[in-house]
Amino acid sequence: MHVDAVTDTTVWSGGQWLPGRDVLLAHGRVERVVAAGTVAHAPGAVVLDGSGAHLIPGLVNTHTHLHQARMRGIGEGQPLLSWLRLVGEETVALTPEQAYAAAAAAATEALRSGTTTLVEHMWPHPSTEVHDAVLRALRDTGIRAVLCRGVADRPDASRRWGFDPRLMQPLEEVLEHTDALAGAMRGSRVSPGLAVPNPRCLTQGGMRRVRAYAEERGLPVSIHLLETDTDETMCRENAGTGAVDYLAAAGFLWERLLAVHCVTLDARGQALLARHRVAVSYNPLSNMRLGSGIAPVPAMLAAGVRVGIGVDGAASNDTQDILEALRIGAYLQRAAHRQADLLGFGRMMDIGSNGANAALGLDECPDGVVPGVRADLVLHRFSRDFATLPVRDPGATLLTCAGNRTVDTVLVGGEAVLRDGRSLRLDETALAAALV
Repeated sequence: MHVDAVTDTTVWSGGQWLPGRDVLLAHGRVERVVAAGTVAHAPGAVVLDGSGAHLIPGLVNTHTHLHQARMRGIGEGQPLLSWLRLVGEETVALTPEQAYAAAAAAATEALRSGTTTLVEHMWPHPSTEVHDAVLRALRDTGIRAVLCRGVADRPDASRRWGFDPRLMQPLEEVLEHTDALAGAMRGSRVSPGLAVPNPRCLTQGGMRRVRAYAEERGLPVSIHLLETDTDETMCRENAGTGAVDYLAAAGFLWERLLAVHCVTLDARGQALLARHRVAVSYNPLSNMRLGSGIAPVPAMLAAGVRVGIGVDGAASNDTQDILEALRIGAYLQRAAHRQADLLGFGRMMDIGSNGANAALGLDECPDGVVPGVRADLVLHRFSRDFATLPVRDPGATLLTCAGNRTVDTVLVGGEAVLRDGRSLRLDETALAAALV
């Protein structure tokens, strides 16, 4: 169902709430934001009643692992490396059918909390069928996505200085398959990228090859970086340099790189990432769950680093609720810095809807719902949940207590893909049965 207008709503636009507005859509984008009732709708137009509701831009989850929707609760209480071994065993055994169900479920769950775009950081995996299943699931749900194909070229079963050899393929085979995937994505809402597990999993020669390939095709590259002290320790032990310098020496810092986590990123590293226009994905919930620490988000922002929000996979969060990630992401920094007004709604909305868009090749959306932006929009009705009432300040309500209970409708490219908390594209009962 493609929507032509959202009427009589309160819209977040230009850094403020505008009540009594009609938002007119055309060709998958916002065409105009006008006073309610001032423009007549064409006969047969599909109009979404927004009265009493609040319209915001769709949120961008800059980091997840969709296949982990089958692994909720795994390794509870385990530190990162132990947890990774458990996840790795299940990833080795992953079937295409399991991959489809997990990806469809995770993407639908993401839509329920107002995510309209997600970045899927796939683990390296030798099965073309698994990749095809994930792509098919993303297309079926209707979500916008950047599907990053996993790549590694240094085998190490311990994963301390390399990656699980059972999941690896020769680098050139991976890049050839990425080209094939990119071809299969044409005409869809899914775009391609590459995913590097961490700096330890690529040789410097591999980094140079991956960057050259990505730049030739205009692709983003996602890499876990400094999630714990392991990257720094292993790079110093095996390469004689710190993790960020190890990347820099191979020319692996540039404007299409998305560095995920950056919990232990120091001031020098922040300056290097800012200088090379590297974006960061902030994943507060998984960092808390695994005891990894707190990313220095205010310092990164002050240094000029672009920061987006990441939900992470359902094996380490263990949900795909982006509003929860925004809330806890703000609260965690407030607690760490003992500053109650740190990262308020406006700043978190920018982080959530626009923070890393440039690195990912997505349209930028710095001013909320304004003419020209993609019609990736979320309509919240706080009346759906008395626990959000009364609404003294819509931004405060969204940041402090709203959630998937208040999401009424989600539009992607102007198409309603979720209504009343339910997918308009998938049989959720069948999906649940496939996950049991």
